[in-house]
Amino acid sequence: MKTAIIGLGYVGLPLLLAYARKGHQALGIDIDPSKIEALMAGRSYIKHIPTADVAEALASGNLDASCDFSRLADVDAVIICVPTPLDHHLEPDLSYVTDTLDAIVPHLSPGVTLSLESTTYPGTTEEEVLPRVAARGLTPGETVFVVYSPEREDPGNAKFHATNIPKVVGGHTPACLAKGVALYQAAFDTVVPVSSTKVAELSKLLENIYRAVNIGLINELKIVADAMNIDIWEVIQAAATKPFGFTPFYPGPGLGGHCIPIDPFYLTWKAREYGVHTKFIELAGQVNRAMPEYVVQRAMIALNDAGKSVKGSNILLLGLAYKADVDDMRESPTFELMDRFSALGGNVSYYDPHVPEIGPTREHSKWKGHRSLAWSEETIRAQDCIVIVTNHKAVNLQELADWATLIVDTRNAMAKVKGSGKILKS
Repeated sequence: MKTAIIGLGYVGLPLLLAYARKGHQALGIDIDPSKIEALMAGRSYIKHIPTADVAEALASGNLDASCDFSRLADVDAVIICVPTPLDHHLEPDLSYVTDTLDAIVPHLSPGVTLSLESTTYPGTTEEEVLPRVAARGLTPGETVFVVYSPEREDPGNAKFHATNIPKVVGGHTPACLAKGVALYQAAFDTVVPVSSTKVAELSKLLENIYRAVNIGLINELKIVADAMNIDIWEVIQAAATKPFGFTPFYPGPGLGGHCIPIDPFYLTWKAREYGVHTKFIELAGQVNRAMPEYVVQRAMIALNDAGKSVKGSNILLLGLAYKADVDDMRESPTFELMDRFSALGGNVSYYDPHVPEIGPTREHSKWKGHRSLAWSEETIRAQDCIVIVTNHKAVNLQELADWATLIVDTRNAMAKVKGSGKILKS
């Protein structure tokens, strides 16, 4: 089987390598020439994906990569893994999906299986994919097999990788589903067929809405606990001893990554078309999106207690990646904190061993090119306030405690670390 993966980011590249590793011809397509150049040289451009894995796949002869969409004419399957962000009104931006479909559909051959993996609202496959393949003269279920299979990636998770996470697949027709199951069984340990593309689309949203709502709940409880002078982290630890009926979630400075901050709004937007208001989801979104401002307020109080204001203070944000031990900075709350502290007149910088320099971003372009500070006693002592946003294992927390005068800890990272400076849980 020859499979093409469109979009070679945090989802597409692991998928490309998975098919190559299983002995299939895997063609990666991306509009970024630098990614193609790296892959054809046997190099990885994503930190948690080893270069050795790319080099091995290339050496096997199973891996190929190109910017040329016309090469899709001779593949058996096409899998689309492109971003689905929100616009400034928190409404779905499907331009990456639709532009990609418009680029690939003219090159599809009869008999091809076409799968969309990008997270989106229920009905996208029927409303956006089917009309485009029909315009090409292809008949779903007969000459083209259209499926939806939501991506499930957790960058940096050593236990779960691309192919050992069960793969949900929904087809437009029974024949489409059969082709989709065969496509993913070629690379994945477990395939979970469902009755329709809409079921598959909503299943992904449910997974992430579940997390977003529970994180919103715990973030709200954190604010309540702070007002009552109660340590919410100790509360969670105590509640988690219950062996049934409770799953621990943890507060933070805001949501990050491409899924949790974005996916719930795809459903709220689509639900309005049916006259339904998703109150729980919208409330959780409000709470989670307000957390960066809460952290800023806590830092302002801490600086005020030290006789300082945010204006003119050196403020170091520790961690740019949205989660620990990865280089993925998509939707990181650190950017929001940088914007807010900067607007208040703070001298803002960041330290992240996994992100030495800030690359292009959709919403925070002014920070492009800013580099991580070097880790040293001189650097840390020069800061008026250090905000821990991401708890990277590579950070020496004991040195941080020994050198820093004021730490605002949003991740409970310093719980077991002793130091002479003030540590404020936030």
